[in-house]
Amino acid sequence: MTFTFPKDFTWGTATASYQVEGAIYEGGRTASIWDTYCAVPGNILDGSSGEFACDQYHRYLEDIKLMQELGVGAYRLSVAWSRIVPKYGGPVNQEGIDYYRRVLKALHEAGIKPAVTLYHWDLPQYLEDRGGWVNRETALRFADYVAVLVHEFGDLVDTWITLNEPWCSAYLGYGNGAHAPGLRDHAKALAAVHHLNLAHGLAVKAIRAELGERAKVAVTLNLAANVAETDASEDIAAKHRADLMANEVFLGPMIDGAYNPEIFEVTKHVTDWSFIQDGDVEIAHQPIDALGINYYSTNHVRGCVATDAGSFAGDRHANAMPAQENVETLPPTGELTAMGWNQEPKALTALLCELSERWPDLPIVITENGSAWEDEVSEDSAAPGGRIVHDPQRVAYLNAHVQAVADALAAGANVTGYFAWSLLDNFEWAYGYTKRFGIIRVDYDTQARIWKDSALRFRQIVQENAI
Repeated sequence: MTFTFPKDFTWGTATASYQVEGAIYEGGRTASIWDTYCAVPGNILDGSSGEFACDQYHRYLEDIKLMQELGVGAYRLSVAWSRIVPKYGGPVNQEGIDYYRRVLKALHEAGIKPAVTLYHWDLPQYLEDRGGWVNRETALRFADYVAVLVHEFGDLVDTWITLNEPWCSAYLGYGNGAHAPGLRDHAKALAAVHHLNLAHGLAVKAIRAELGERAKVAVTLNLAANVAETDASEDIAAKHRADLMANEVFLGPMIDGAYNPEIFEVTKHVTDWSFIQDGDVEIAHQPIDALGINYYSTNHVRGCVATDAGSFAGDRHANAMPAQENVETLPPTGELTAMGWNQEPKALTALLCELSERWPDLPIVITENGSAWEDEVSEDSAAPGGRIVHDPQRVAYLNAHVQAVADALAAGANVTGYFAWSLLDNFEWAYGYTKRFGIIRVDYDTQARIWKDSALRFRQIVQENAI
């Protein structure tokens, strides 16, 4: 049975600056925390970095042409903060401004709406040297940087997305060190959580101060889809605890205007939360025009015997979040992607319906959804460029998850867009170039773009506006 999406439904693709741009020494850009993190032996699986990535810094016109061929109406990209403000205290780098203006204008000329993520993990190293997201000042400097971008590009951006996945920035960056800057301290992770919430609110205020009612503002969260393994009370309690620290710690301040007091109670062995100042939560609680959701897989959890809540091994394989002593995450089952992630599209439907029931007037956009697989290139004279990747597993994943969005819409969820992750194979953070999420393959030796069957299928979905 065919489901037709609303006429104004947005179809797009997504990338992030450090993952695709390359050119890390060009255009006045200075080091980010990911440049520093990649330089440490053992941090990146294949020893690589974003130095070259997909070379989109030079090839953005080629990639915009790909988007036109896909037929998408929007492109989610991020801005590299250290291209705009390369040094602590400024000044603003005109080369960086000019570069992104060229990109945004080219997107407009192609009929593609830019959705700009203001922070996608590449914090300038000079701010990390001063404490990074553990330091309140970083949120203030973020607001300054956002004000510059909105002043320069106000009429060129369709949607402003303040943060991408602050869960990762805080917990993987400062909780277990699996991401840059590589620190392993739960107290610092919780300080980072709060300062990211504060940064979001300050950014929204800066955007609206410049653009007023013209502004379309969103934030992207990777809400954990935690599933209680059984209906047993201990499993329900484990899901609640995981939800509390993964999801409510952001949803509460940003959307409801308050932290759930239970968060403070279950983390009192970690921190006293004295970094929260009067008025902070009010600042974090700003009206937004959409909630971005990144969804890939689920976590099945069950209760377990509580261990010493104060213990933390401090290694990168430990739990990134505190207060999980009664939560056991079970190994994923079924056909796993190359990331080792499960596939449970029905949980996406449930998540979207739950969010819309909780906040019925808040539009939701899938800002990332996709899967990594072991791809192989085939010769095909009928394919663009004479080569193609047959990726039936990615096609199946795409079909199932677009169908899950359709099911949510049919059930009344307020979903207004879907962005496929990712337009291109790219630098996959701590996995380097070993994992490929793109619907377009990148030959990293030649930078050639090679279509995949998943791109052809996505093009068909977009053209038909139906699944």
